[in-house]
Amino acid sequence: MIVGVDVGTSVTKAQLIARDGRTTPAHEARSTLYTLPGNRVEQDMDEVIGTVVTVVRAAVADAAQLDPHEPIEALALTGQGDGLWLRDAHGRPVGRALSWMDGRAAPVLDKWAADGTAQEVHRRTGAGMFPGAAGPLLAHLAAHEPERLEAADVAGYCVDAIAQRFTGERTVDASDASVPFLDVARRTYDDEALELCGLGRWRGLLAEPAPPGALFGLLPKVAAELGLPAGLPVSAGPFDIPACGFGSGLERVGEGNLIIGTTLACQVLSDDPAPGAGDEAAGMILATPYQDRYLRVMPAMIGTAGLDWLLGMLGVRIEELDALLAQSPYGAAGVTALPFLSTSGERAPFVDARARGRLDGLSPLTGRADLVRALCEAVAYSARHCLETLGVDGAVTACGGGARSGEWGRIFAGVLGRDVHVREDAVGIRGAARVAWRALGVAAEGFGAAAEGRVARADDEAVAFYEDGYHRYLDTLETARRSW
Repeated sequence: MIVGVDVGTSVTKAQLIARDGRTTPAHEARSTLYTLPGNRVEQDMDEVIGTVVTVVRAAVADAAQLDPHEPIEALALTGQGDGLWLRDAHGRPVGRALSWMDGRAAPVLDKWAADGTAQEVHRRTGAGMFPGAAGPLLAHLAAHEPERLEAADVAGYCVDAIAQRFTGERTVDASDASVPFLDVARRTYDDEALELCGLGRWRGLLAEPAPPGALFGLLPKVAAELGLPAGLPVSAGPFDIPACGFGSGLERVGEGNLIIGTTLACQVLSDDPAPGAGDEAAGMILATPYQDRYLRVMPAMIGTAGLDWLLGMLGVRIEELDALLAQSPYGAAGVTALPFLSTSGERAPFVDARARGRLDGLSPLTGRADLVRALCEAVAYSARHCLETLGVDGAVTACGGGARSGEWGRIFAGVLGRDVHVREDAVGIRGAARVAWRALGVAAEGFGAAAEGRVARADDEAVAFYEDGYHRYLDTLETARRSW
């Protein structure tokens, strides 16, 4: 069995997973998200690592419940990507970590968008940058707090910060390193992209990506703290988006996955590492643990956070969502929405910090159900926009908190014009465990079958209705982008 850990933005989870896919209940611990003036969003690295220790210890104590005769074979880590987690040579934090939600570097990105830097980096690496990506954050610190960079030995991410503390290794998973400076086909950094961003001087802060199948040994002191044997193999990645893709069952080129969480991450498995000609400088191409396989990703800023805001405004509990959606017809009785409700704007399938949401078609007859359905339909339209931009050509899976809604799942299926296979159980941890077992050379034959979930069916009437609705959405979006 494997101890799987998923370090989210504010919640860390851990549980055991067996080779046949069975799991123990997840243990959770919360960490603090510091939202500060100047669009700054930070985390305390030591606190986050403390949450990992807490949940791993709790998960290890459950081993007898899963199988008292099977040993724990590895510790598999996944978690939030992007942001900037500066450490010294001993893995200690150099100031608080800068979250992927941080917006302090927006002026840097505005400048790069205006002078063509962002587009050229995207052309070279396939990485569309946004304010919370490592490139703009490094450039902001180089201009405003160079002493922090001088004090740092590594500019990395959440998962490799934990791996360094647990194993002593200065490393990074290729999926994390992909954004924004990695040539994903060669798995080496593109020095020209660094120079374009004025960051050539700081090239030494970037840890070299670990090769596929890399495992590291758990340090004795840390092992004792976690209740695990010293030297236990540790797998450090991929980060949460690709981990969810592989945990959901992505196997064939063209298959897609939706992570309907706080934000909406859309991804498609590909055998082509090059960005398409004429692409907007949005999205990313990630290296994966599998030879000649890449993930083309559109990590949209919309998702359940916007829905939570609307439900809160209307005084509706999330448990009432399905019943409310069922009360409103296709098209929400004429109400339409643009779902861009993040203060950071949007980053996929286009980048615009000024993007904002709206509701149209209101009348005195509009009810709460219509408002909620309009927003849920708009998120599904955006998902189709992302997946079509990525070139989806196969089965689509969905996971995340929003995927638990049966009615919303049917909206996604209708808008996408295909059945959506919903995965609900420990998807990110499953993906991380799958990678760890592959690195160990261990077969886990029953793993995929145990991860099967329900299917949201695409109703013919809904597909026909939403085909027209989707094209109206695109027309409205094009007009809105000129006015923001």
